[in-house]
Amino acid sequence: MTDRFSLASLPRDRLLGEFSLWSADLANLEADLKRTHDHVDLYHIDVADGRFAPTFLFFPDQVARIAKLTDRPLHVHLMVEADIVEAQAMQFAEAGAHLISVHAENGEAGLRALRAVARMGVAGGVVLRLETPVAAIEPFVGEVSFVTLLGTAIGVKGQGLSDTACPRLEEARAILRRHGREGDIVLAADGGIRQETVPRLRGAGAETVVLGSLAFGDPDLADRMRWLHDLKIAA
Repeated sequence: MTDRFSLASLPRDRLLGEFSLWSADLANLEADLKRTHDHVDLYHIDVADGRFAPTFLFFPDQVARIAKLTDRPLHVHLMVEADIVEAQAMQFAEAGAHLISVHAENGEAGLRALRAVARMGVAGGVVLRLETPVAAIEPFVGEVSFVTLLGTAIGVKGQGLSDTACPRLEEARAILRRHGREGDIVLAADGGIRQETVPRLRGAGAETVVLGSLAFGDPDLADRMRWLHDLKIAA
């Protein structure tokens, strides 16, 4: 079991760099963890069951190994069906995740999962599929530290950013403000993260973006992160 994840450990005055290990060298994760350590704010680990998302990704033993190789926070994103989300969340909490995000589409089962891992000292987040109305985050707002909006169809690499992604971030930001939690919750954008889309997402309110090839494929990661950190949020 890990220490409780604290937003106080993350900068809030700049865009965060959240690196997706799905885009790392999966045959040599240790090398990529070492190479990116000085540039990443937190690692994003996608978990998929082949049902909720059309692929299979990462499992608890892998996360336990990753947790021994880095001192950076690990954000596990559970793309799994409601009937297994609570059990999966607890397994990844035990493996060393600092933050576990469930899908709003999991409904009450997702809320139970978040409460279960909170008792284990693990922070919670909620994620929305692109087709799900943004208002679906409302039951979760009091329970989470992160809200992540997908800007592409779930579980498929290489897609372009949806035209609805930025308006959805603005809507989510307004919901957090209405609930008095804008300063307590990190608003994240995941999917379609490209050189040309990151400034738009930042302007729409994203406080972290889930970088894949933009991080792991960049030959000058220090320069990439300087660029990212300088992007400004809209007033």
